[in-house]
Amino acid sequence: MAEYKGIHGTKIQNYTSDPANPLQGEVWFNSTSNSLKYFYVNPGAWSTGGQLNTARRSLAGAGTQTAALAFSGNTPPKGQTEKYNGTNWTEVNDMVNPRDEIAGAGTQTAALAFGGPNASENTESWNGTNWTEVNDLNLTRMLLAGAGANNTAVLAFGGQNGNTPVGPKSALTELWNGTNWTEVADLNNARMQLAGCGISTAALAFGGDASPQAVTELWNGSSWSEVNDLNLGRQRLAGAGITTSALAFGGQNPIKAETESWNGTNWTEVADLAVARRFLGGAGINNTSALAFGGATPDVTQATEEWNAGPTLATIGTS
Repeated sequence: MAEYKGIHGTKIQNYTSDPANPLQGEVWFNSTSNSLKYFYVNPGAWSTGGQLNTARRSLAGAGTQTAALAFSGNTPPKGQTEKYNGTNWTEVNDMVNPRDEIAGAGTQTAALAFGGPNASENTESWNGTNWTEVNDLNLTRMLLAGAGANNTAVLAFGGQNGNTPVGPKSALTELWNGTNWTEVADLNNARMQLAGCGISTAALAFGGDASPQAVTELWNGSSWSEVNDLNLGRQRLAGAGITTSALAFGGQNPIKAETESWNGTNWTEVADLAVARRFLGGAGINNTSALAFGGATPDVTQATEEWNAGPTLATIGTS
């Protein structure tokens, strides 16, 4: 029988602890745990997570893969709020104004919800326990996007003006300082049904519009600039991450499962969602760990999927 050394030209190394900086494909034996291990870089895949308690579409999200918040949605317009612990969703206190087609930003304990057709300038702040009505957006709109690290510093951009299905699309950007919204520099491309991610001083806007767009724009804290496009133009998608490490997933036309990863310069197609859907929610702070939940398949769904990519230390077996 051939030995490992004969195949690979070297013996498996014995270590008392795992190497600090293993190489891609490196294999070793950990004598302390009596286990054979290897290191590889996972290109990324979606796996099934715990289902939402309330199936819905046109919802918003905030937080991380293991500490997420899902809120709003339809049908009919909903105020239900749920938090995710990395395994299960738990219902918590409802929004003050049930609605859909809104945007959200922040964390599981400090989030902001804004816009929507039923109270479309309305803004609500989440403190980890309750939603509170705060000062409205300057412009009535729905189908917009947002970015922000908490409920005191948020960017709202794009969308559709007014409450009617034929309202004009918007390029307007507004900045929230914890008390009021202030109009700042517009997007270069007015659009609705787009996705966004990042923080109030460094955000990414991508996709959207009635005729699906691939356009991506970068916010530097004072203005938007066009950067490299998505590979697939689409609307009604979701996003997660920051300006140097983001993920775009789902959308339409038609209903999409495609996922793309952003490295700060380019979008790369990666593994698809298991459940193709539009009008879904997303959460996550980079392109290696994200969450997709809810949406329409075309029926409303409770499905949650977890995205994982990046360096992985795996155990082959123990002795």
